[in-house]
Formats: sequence, C-alpha cells, structure tokens
Amino acid sequence: MGGQHLLLYDGTCGLCHRLVRAVLERDGGGVFHFASLQSPVAAELLARLSGGRSLGDTFVVVANHQGHRSALLTKGSAAIFVLKALGWPWKVVAAFGVLPTAALDRAYDVMARHRYRIFGRRDHCVLPTPEHKRRFLDAADDVVVRREVS
Repeated sequence: MGGQHLLLYDGTCGLCHRLVRAVLERDGGGVFHFASLQSPVAAELLARLSGGRSLGDTFVVVANHQGHRSALLTKGSAAIFVLKALGWPWKVVAAFGVLPTAALDRAYDVMARHRYRIFGRRDHCVLPTPEHKRRFLDAADDVVVRREVS
C-alpha cells in the first residue's frame, strides 16, 4: 500500500516546492503522501501529534500517518528519514544521520532562515499533475489549497 508516510511542506517556499517535486520523481513505490503545512489536513495532524508545540513552517514528516503508531519527525531527522525511504542511492546520503540531531537541526535552521532569499516565494502550493494528484491529501477535485503571500 502506498502513501504510508506524509510529507508536510511550506506551500509558499520555493525550496519546499523543489523538494516535493524531487521526492515525487524518486518515489517510485509511492510511499509518500503530501500536504502543505497551511492545509486543514496538516493542522489536524499536528494538533494531535505535536504535543502542543508550534512547528511553524518546519519541514515535517509523519511516519506511518495512517497507522496506530504515527511518528512526528522534523527538520534534519525528517530529511534523513525521506532519504532512507527513497532507497538507493539516496540512502547513502542518509549516512549524515549518524551526526547528532542537534547538529543536523542547526544546519537545517541555517538553510531555513535563508530559503526564501535563495529559492524564492510562491503564491500557491505545489500543483500536482493528474497522475500525482491522489498523493496530495490537500488536493480536492481540481482545487488545491492556496495561500496568498503577504
């Protein structure tokens, strides 16, 4: 069964847009579903799993999001999880997972702080192609959750 993990991304971030496209291209087994952090799907899941902590626009993966034992991964841990799930050759890059989580999260925070300047902002979330539409939990019929950039 596909879509066992859920990747939550900032729908207005150019880097996140590229990340989602890259995962879609490399996830031949379809193990990932997607939703923007701005969507009701993300709000509901994060309210249930985050223990009340604010995750803002942090990169998030909900491992086993349809199962009884969902796990919330953020920042560097989420990135390493995605690389491992994509398999060879991305699994090799996941070797960075041997670094302390605090070091990975600091590297993530540096990139996140500059991502809009480097990769730009978008005025809407990723628009899935028809063959990928079923993998986006915040896509309904022909409508994709949109958010204006302030």
